[in-house]
Amino acid sequence: MNVFPAPAKLNLFLHVVGQREDGYHLLQTVFRFIDYLDQLSFNITHDGVIRHVSPIPGLTGTDDLCVQAAKLLRQRSGKASLGVEIYLEKKIPLGGGLGGGSSDAATTLIVLNRLWDINWERDRLMALGLELGADVPVFIYGRNAFAEGVGEQLLAVDLPPSWYVVLVPPVQISTATVFTSKELTRNTIPIKMAAFSTVQGHNDLEPVAVRLQPVIAEWLGWLRQQRGATKVAMSGSGSCVFAEFPSESAARQVFAQLPGNMNGFVVSGLAKHPLLDF
Repeated sequence: MNVFPAPAKLNLFLHVVGQREDGYHLLQTVFRFIDYLDQLSFNITHDGVIRHVSPIPGLTGTDDLCVQAAKLLRQRSGKASLGVEIYLEKKIPLGGGLGGGSSDAATTLIVLNRLWDINWERDRLMALGLELGADVPVFIYGRNAFAEGVGEQLLAVDLPPSWYVVLVPPVQISTATVFTSKELTRNTIPIKMAAFSTVQGHNDLEPVAVRLQPVIAEWLGWLRQQRGATKVAMSGSGSCVFAEFPSESAARQVFAQLPGNMNGFVVSGLAKHPLLDF
């Protein structure tokens, strides 16, 4: 079986600019793919059974976006007799704000669209992905992007080559808990795409996440003390935090000084999703 990548993402900033009547929050963010990957394989069957062969500890069936994605695609495409065995090698941390579950779902849709001979256009897959989660469409879109709406209105952006020190605090953050917090500000003034700056932007979810898990503030504080970073922030709803550097050597120099109680990794930014041309 072939192996297919599902990259993580960083939110270089994340502004909450409003809230719809249905409760969904209106956002502005920049998604950056990074070279830190889950890996998936698919064994196509004809017994009508969709099965995750390598379930992840702590992830229940209802939370398994790979299975949900496969079932939704099969249902909407009318391929009732087809099935699949899904194998997932998990590397992206759960509950870290790096989009691992959404990326896995997107890769499942992209690959099964081809292997099941459905052959929908990307726009149609993106609309389907949005039903699974607000972060799924950008991974199907396949480009680093300035995003608005609930995260589904996407415009490709060219980002400079960058390296990141990503730290993974030993806590998980519930996205729903952060977004429903009364302490979350929802009135950041919207910016125009032409005028956005990842350096000036911030993450409106960070203060809420820090109150829920103070260790995030400690790890952010350490990163902000290091020289050479062009950006330090939390990704998504947390708990992962990152510092951006213009070169690999600068990032690795900082990572080499990491205290023993902290853990993480050094990774490069990607110019596009590895499956953009699949």
